Amino acid sequence: MRWGGAGGGRGPGLVWEGGRVSGLGYGQRVAFRVVGERRCPGARGNRCPVEARLPGRSTGGLCPECARLDRAHSVAADTAAGDPRTFRVYLAWFGPGLVKVGITAEERGGARLLEQGAVAYTWLGRGALMAARRTEELLGTALGVPDRVPYAVKRLARVGLPGAAERAAEVTGLYRRAAEVGGWDETLERLPLGVEDHAEVFALGAVERIDGVVAELVDGGWLVGRLVAAAGPDLHLEAEGGEAVVLDTRLMVGWGLAAVAEGEKREMGEMESGGGVAVPVVKGPGEEEVQGGLF
Repeated sequence: MRWGGAGGGRGPGLVWEGGRVSGLGYGQRVAFRVVGERRCPGARGNRCPVEARLPGRSTGGLCPECARLDRAHSVAADTAAGDPRTFRVYLAWFGPGLVKVGITAEERGGARLLEQGAVAYTWLGRGALMAARRTEELLGTALGVPDRVPYAVKRLARVGLPGAAERAAEVTGLYRRAAEVGGWDETLERLPLGVEDHAEVFALGAVERIDGVVAELVDGGWLVGRLVAAAGPDLHLEAEGGEAVVLDTRLMVGWGLAAVAEGEKREMGEMESGGGVAVPVVKGPGEEEVQGGLF
């Protein structure tokens, strides 16, 4: 999934092999059948030389060899210390008490925050990579916040979010605490408070509950529903049977997908269900029991 990659807007889109982007609009029908085997698509513009098979539940979307190639050029993995670009330090808010400090290349703007599913954020500073990295580590320790928030926790936090004023107030309070921390890298330029809120971009007002989360895609499985919201890599769908289901689009990487037309007869054997989901689903936003179809 890519944010801001479809039609020049800020909304989500699915990127196909070859670079084509299918824009996603809230309220639209999402319907596909999974076809064939899941294969590694390669990394950094290079095809996987062996088109390695990938496990269905992997959210990494790459085989071990391609993952190593990807991380060899990754800022997040500290393998690109000589990167000459300007970087920004940010404070991201995912829900009450769910905050992290991170860095992103300035040229990317707020794309990284959309990709992570940050409900609100503010910039803290800008400068060279290592200055930004040192400040990120300093503030993370001083504020007592983790360097990552699990996606399962982010999903749960989206249900029943506090209002925009409360969100902004929490981000503002944390910004002020960060500003009072001593020891920022002296070469890092501090940036003024400016809370950005993604609740409308993500359409989170439509997320009233989560009945299940897709655990994996399988050959012959299918999913039909209406897109009600999206955040980070997640699509929040209202399935044909009315269930509120979340699909982590990272699970789609490497699969072949075929469209399911309106009224098309589906013969799914053991995977058949009365609703719109015929892939393994974890019930609720965080439970571990897996079933063949939702309900």
